[in-house]
Amino acid sequence: MKLFKKKSCCQCSVDEIKQAEEIKNELGIKILGSECAKCNKLEESVRQAILEMNIELPIDHITDFAQIASYGIMSTPALVLNGEVVSFGKVLSVAEVKHILEVKL
Repeated sequence: MKLFKKKSCCQCSVDEIKQAEEIKNELGIKILGSECAKCNKLEESVRQAILEMNIELPIDHITDFAQIASYGIMSTPALVLNGEVVSFGKVLSVAEVKHILEVKL
């Protein structure tokens, strides 16, 4: 009798994984999270920061768990800039977002 069966942590199809990897490499800003209050607050901070800095970058709010998992983060909200995770598990203030953008752009 087999005591341990191999289980997959993600029930994602190959197509879903490919799509997540393609989206992951797109330029711009991504907010990763389930549209909870904290995720929405991070998005507000990001929008305000780019408005104040007069920067034009596309912003996407990713809620699909397969796509979020492709970034390898364990807690949301997360902030991704040009494919790189720059913050996760924290709601950043406008000032913190501006600092990240100044350093990374």
